[in-house]
Amino acid sequence: MKDNLLRADRMEIGAEDADWTRTGGLRHSIRPRHRGSDEAPAEAPPDQRLTVRHQDAPSGHRTADVAEKALQTAAVSKADRAIHESASAELTERDVPQWNNLVLVAPGARNRHSTPLPVVDAERDSLEVQAFDLLRTRLRKTTSENGWSNIAISAPSRGCGSTFTALNLALSLSRIEGSRTVLMDLNLRAPGVHRALGLTPPGEMRDYLIGETALADQILRVSDTLALGLNAQADPDAAETLQNPDLSRILDQMRAALRPNLVIYDMPPMLGHDDVSAFLPQLDGILLVSDGKQTTARQLVECERMLDGQVPLLGVVLNRARKNSLRRDR
Repeated sequence: MKDNLLRADRMEIGAEDADWTRTGGLRHSIRPRHRGSDEAPAEAPPDQRLTVRHQDAPSGHRTADVAEKALQTAAVSKADRAIHESASAELTERDVPQWNNLVLVAPGARNRHSTPLPVVDAERDSLEVQAFDLLRTRLRKTTSENGWSNIAISAPSRGCGSTFTALNLALSLSRIEGSRTVLMDLNLRAPGVHRALGLTPPGEMRDYLIGETALADQILRVSDTLALGLNAQADPDAAETLQNPDLSRILDQMRAALRPNLVIYDMPPMLGHDDVSAFLPQLDGILLVSDGKQTTARQLVECERMLDGQVPLLGVVLNRARKNSLRRDR
């Protein structure tokens, strides 16, 4: 894969830890990829960072970091484009409901103190929201320029914060009037988007992906600009589900019926299972979330190798940077 680097700077976001078991600073960074063989947690050089600080609730100052890597603009050839066009031509309103026909639901409590997964969208004036808005704007620019719409959020290993990133990015995208964003919870082994929003999933995502549940019975709408595909039950056979022969057709029908600007797929970790590898043919690009305290350069390189020649790596989001690197920013 050939990189076409658009931007290489960083900014910082604060939020609670995204693995739901601890608290601490989160640092998100999209940065240019680099290769390395050491096992130290991977971080971007200081000169690629733009640091901001804020007052954290309920006490103390905390610096965390979201930043943006250069989004890659390599051309991607997708065989399923022809399938999508064919499916679109055959669909009628009787076959699949349009956007406004989806069941409208109201999310529950949406703040970092009352849900296990922090949702920063409730604090519109915070630096966290501003950082996600910047990520949103750059992602929209790149996807629009390349005609992309299917973006996955994943990580090398569990607990890096991919669901936190996917959810808050989708909420940021949904604030654009007239847009349509669909967030699909495809972390089939450990679904969590519904808990963060205080919603009850209508059914199992597996049943929808294999064609046993209709779109109208699985996809919910929480606003004029955001729809959610939630999952009520973990699927131990996730990789097989994501390779079933009807998957491409079902996703094509969903996109043709709802006509979203972007579909964000919250995916499981890349290393350990083949779930993400199985789903790559459905994607236009991936954002990778790296944990500053546990992710190694070797893990990032391994993820990059898995994507090479298949799907562009759009960026790396650095989450929970080490304290010594935060001090360097001050």
